[in-house]
Amino acid sequence: MRVFVAIEITDKIVINSITKFQDKLEIDAKPIEAQNFHFTLQFLGEVSKDTLVKIKEALQTVEFSSFDIILKGVGVFPKPRFPRVIWVGTDEKGGEILIELSKKIVKVLEPLGFFQDKSFKPHITVFRIKKKIGDISRELESIKMENFGMQKISNIKLKKSELTSSGPIYSDLLEICAIK
Repeated sequence: MRVFVAIEITDKIVINSITKFQDKLEIDAKPIEAQNFHFTLQFLGEVSKDTLVKIKEALQTVEFSSFDIILKGVGVFPKPRFPRVIWVGTDEKGGEILIELSKKIVKVLEPLGFFQDKSFKPHITVFRIKKKIGDISRELESIKMENFGMQKISNIKLKKSELTSSGPIYSDLLEICAIK
């Protein structure tokens, strides 16, 4: 099964702000559904049932305190002239805490053979762009520092991802709650 470690976006104000942004941005791209907004702390890919048990055991050793992040800023991967993903970022402090949490997860999963291929950049994917749409720098200029609200982070989840023709379906496999 295909799995990843994530933090879900659950704050209604944040979700509404992002969906309004998606509606307002007029580009030929597929918006991510609101129930799928999340930070991917580590993508693990296809794993066996035996490995899944070990992943769950390792993740349950991760300790963290709850914290708040401000979701703000809009960016593009790989670049505005050739966008494939449009994302919402975080404030500096919240982003640093997310990076540290991601490092904790990487550390406990490395002994199982999971390594991070690139450094973690805190972001929520809000659009996927399949076909070439050209440079969208102008469309993003006025909203690149947009503030989408605050989210309390008090848990991380191990999630299963089923790819379907109408988009991915995510389900929870494990929840790890903050220690305070």
